[in-house]
Amino acid sequence: MGILGVYEELKVKRIINACGTYPALGGSVLDEDVLSAMADAARSFVDMNDLEEKAGKVIAEITGAEAGYVSSGAFAGLVLAIAACMVGEDMNKILQLPNTEGMKNEVIIQKQQRNYYDTCITAAGAKIVEVGGEVTRPEDIKNAINDKTAAILFIDLSPQENIVPLPDVVKIAHENNVPVIVDAAAELPPVENLREYIANGADIVVFSGGKDIGGPNDTGIVCGKKKWINIISSLGPYAYARSLKKAPFGRGFEVSKEQIVGLVVALKKYVKIDHKERLKKFGEKVDWIVSELKDIPGIRVSKVYPRRGHGRPLIIPRVEIILDKEKTKLSADKILRLLEEGDPPIRMYKVDENIYINPQCLKSGEEQIIVNRLKEIFLNQKINKF
Repeated sequence: MGILGVYEELKVKRIINACGTYPALGGSVLDEDVLSAMADAARSFVDMNDLEEKAGKVIAEITGAEAGYVSSGAFAGLVLAIAACMVGEDMNKILQLPNTEGMKNEVIIQKQQRNYYDTCITAAGAKIVEVGGEVTRPEDIKNAINDKTAAILFIDLSPQENIVPLPDVVKIAHENNVPVIVDAAAELPPVENLREYIANGADIVVFSGGKDIGGPNDTGIVCGKKKWINIISSLGPYAYARSLKKAPFGRGFEVSKEQIVGLVVALKKYVKIDHKERLKKFGEKVDWIVSELKDIPGIRVSKVYPRRGHGRPLIIPRVEIILDKEKTKLSADKILRLLEEGDPPIRMYKVDENIYINPQCLKSGEEQIIVNRLKEIFLNQKINKF
């Protein structure tokens, strides 16, 4: 688009991302090999169903599943998965969606796993059946299963120490001929998770393709039993080419040939990365930031591994900044706003009033910019009395 970069011509600011692989910030920065493959894919026409099938074989091999599918993001993959569990192999029901009258249209989810992502259930036309409370017991799930139960959704995301774990959920579900869907969108790293959920018996597992894997932001990986992946494909955006008499339920969930190819290349590279070395570098970057910020008055800085899903600590460390209210009048919101208003804008995130720096998406040298900006903010506080 001329001498200026594409974002400069559009007057969109480039951001230093100290949050992580947030979709709202673009997911990830694509590797040159991924970009090259996507450019190559853009130069030709292909049969999209054939491309999906071949990509699915790669996904299946890497995840240990019977089959795989590329969706237009993890959320779309979950919607299609839930829809598949409602319609089964009944073509009339496939054509009936999004009307779920007369179908198994209830999806069980543990209360501790409820969050705004579970709208994938209602988006598919299903009803949410919440079970348990502060603690969920196996009998809570057993008692909720009935002839309207289409699936159990297991969301491996938020802190959830008092839940029924996946292997037990699978056992209960399969004893009652109910499939289990796992939302593992953000559960990479560790890389071993690509195979863990399938190994634990889940019927369908969904990952984000645009987070740690490093594929296009609007891609998702759906893997699992061949039966379910075939139904998902029949609901997907290109099913109309296979003689459906009307646009399929998932017509709006298109994923381009470039995105599918980009995801496949990113996934193949991801499983070959030296993840121990990568995590070591993240840790070193965090250590350096902590050492640079530790003497700033008004804050306490440390390296932490915040806890999430089942109390597990995150694999990638964070810089935690705790404000000393007796020594600073700055709030976390004020600091985040000042960082975002700078040039270049810097995005961090907070939990309660603590601020965190995630090294996952920082490019070389950006840690120095972050340190300088934070020092400047606290120096100005001292001079200008923010």
